[in-house]
Amino acid sequence: MKFLFDVFPVLLFFIAFKWGESNPAMAQEWVQHFLSGFIADGKAPAEVAAVIFATAITLLASILQISYLLLKRVKVDAMLWVSFITIMVFGGATIYFHSETFIKLKPTVLYWCYGGALLLSQFLFKKNLIKAAMSAQVQLPETVWRKLGLVWIAYFTLMGLANLFVAQQFSTSTWATFKLVSLVGIMPAFIIGQSLFLSKYIEDTEA
Repeated sequence: MKFLFDVFPVLLFFIAFKWGESNPAMAQEWVQHFLSGFIADGKAPAEVAAVIFATAITLLASILQISYLLLKRVKVDAMLWVSFITIMVFGGATIYFHSETFIKLKPTVLYWCYGGALLLSQFLFKKNLIKAAMSAQVQLPETVWRKLGLVWIAYFTLMGLANLFVAQQFSTSTWATFKLVSLVGIMPAFIIGQSLFLSKYIEDTEA
């Protein structure tokens, strides 16, 4: 349920973008009607109307998401705060400058923020954030924790590069699909692979 909650804004972006892509005239009309006051020159070009519409939906969903957690007095974890701040900044810039460049950069910035946080924590502050998150569930030697930290750093670095590549080399429609697949497909597969590795490691050490 937490995973679905976290990916909800991304899923909404994909659905809203695909709708806007299929209904460009209506998407432009809605953006012009509801968002013209937030756009630099007050005009929404037809070619980016779908992205602006989807971005606005995502911003609203993210605000509602954070507001719900705060009202329920549920602790908002650091990763969700970072995600919220980046979507506000880059999503806001996308709408204001009516440019899809900013929203396309957002996943890379987010991935590299996560990777940078892991890197600085592990090597500068001598604190392994992966260990801090998982040590209550599994006990591992320090060497394994360090390797897991490096694996996650590499994952976030590569995903950031992959997002840049797809954003620059393919259409916005393809990028939107990749953005969704990377979150609901690639990341779960990576986590499952990590879980299988840890299970095998624990079995071997206990044998």
